[in-house]
Amino acid sequence: MTNAHLIYFADPMCSWCWGFSPVIDSIRQEFGPSLPIRLILGGLRPGTTETLGETSKREIREHWTHVHAATSQPFDFGFFERQNFIYDSEPVSRAVIIARHRSISGALDFLKRTHAAFYAQNRDVTDEQVLADLAMEAGFDRDEFLQEFRSEEIRKETWQDFAITQKAGVRGFPCLIAGTDEQAGYSLVTAGYQPAERVLPILREFLLDMPM
Repeated sequence: MTNAHLIYFADPMCSWCWGFSPVIDSIRQEFGPSLPIRLILGGLRPGTTETLGETSKREIREHWTHVHAATSQPFDFGFFERQNFIYDSEPVSRAVIIARHRSISGALDFLKRTHAAFYAQNRDVTDEQVLADLAMEAGFDRDEFLQEFRSEEIRKETWQDFAITQKAGVRGFPCLIAGTDEQAGYSLVTAGYQPAERVLPILREFLLDMPM
C-alpha cells in the first residue's frame, strides 16, 4: 500500500477535540507509520477580540459537561471563574504550528499538551508566556520559541491552515478523513466525535482495501 494517510482537522480550544484525543492516541498506537496523521489547525475562534460573556460561558459549560460525560476526559470548571477572558484560538494554534515544524508526531503531542493545559489544568493558552512554558515542557528553547511565535511567517502559516479548513468545507471539529493522495480523493472517517471502537474498524477496513 502506498501513501495511505489521515488528515486531522482540529483546534486546540475545541472541547470535542480534547475528547477525541484518546482516539488519536489509539490510532497512532495501532497503526503507527503505516497510517500517518497530517494535522491541520481548524481555526475555531481565531482573532476574537470580545471578552467571554455569561451567556457564552453557560453554553461552553454545557459543551464541556457533554464532552466529559461522553469521553471521561477531565475538565477544570474553574475556567468559568475567569474574568475578561478572550476566547481567541489563534495564538495556541500558532504554537502548534511551530511544533509541526519539528514533526507531525511532535505537533500531535503538542496539541494534546495544549488541550490538557486548557481543559484539565485551567491554564490560559491564549497567553504567549503560558505557551512558552508549555513549549519548554515539550523540550523547546523558550527564547527561540517566542521568537518564532512572534514571526510573521508563523502567523501567515497559521491563517493558511484556517483557510485550508474553510476551503475543504470543514465546519466542525474534530474531523478526520482518509486518503492516499489528492488525485484519488479522500473519504470521511468521522465528522465530530466518535469513540475508538467505532473509528478503528473503519481505518482497518480502509487499509485492507488499499492496493498492495
